[in-house]
Amino acid sequence: MNIIDAIKERHSVRHYTAQPIELEKIQRLKQLVIEYNEVSGLHIQLITNEPRSFGESLLARYGKFSGVTNYFAMIGKKSDFLDETIGYYGEKLVLESQMMGLNTCWVGLSYKKISSVLNIANDEKLVCLISVGYGATQGVDHKRKMPYKVSKTDVKSSPQWYKQGIGCALLAPTAINQQKFKFELKPGNKVSVKAGWGPYSKVDLGIVKYHFEIGAGIQNFTWE
Repeated sequence: MNIIDAIKERHSVRHYTAQPIELEKIQRLKQLVIEYNEVSGLHIQLITNEPRSFGESLLARYGKFSGVTNYFAMIGKKSDFLDETIGYYGEKLVLESQMMGLNTCWVGLSYKKISSVLNIANDEKLVCLISVGYGATQGVDHKRKMPYKVSKTDVKSSPQWYKQGIGCALLAPTAINQQKFKFELKPGNKVSVKAGWGPYSKVDLGIVKYHFEIGAGIQNFTWE
């Protein structure tokens, strides 16, 4: 499976089986966490064999989660750009997990914070979790907006790379499937994207930027 396949096939999964993640896959995920933390300055942590965050949470039951014992804790230093950075690097982990045959779900509120297993400094913040494991299902697709709804630029008359970027961005997961973002192609192959108003909209911004880069090809444009 390549990353485009992962984007197309990956859906949010809330129910997980008891099948453990193989040691080699855990080691690969831990190595990715180290690499992404070094590049981004984040403090992402992979927590394994820990059922309490979802097993003891009324919100988790309300959110219809079950069987979750492994998750990424998306942590970083408090800043205006933290949520967007979390979204960008978290989605890298999501798609890498999908290519390993694992399932995931971004989780904003439906969990209990277990402080004893997390390492969070005073100047850091836990933004969200990402569950990971073997899903009881592969999840289901959701309705997507049309390209013209998420682009100020006329997509039909835009370069092929921009169309492909928008297509991948529309396959990105967003909080409550809100897709509140807007792209624009500007002179000199510069691209801007702005988050709309809504819960976790800046996390969504980081996610859709990564998806756009994959579809468009980072060599074809620069972010404004």
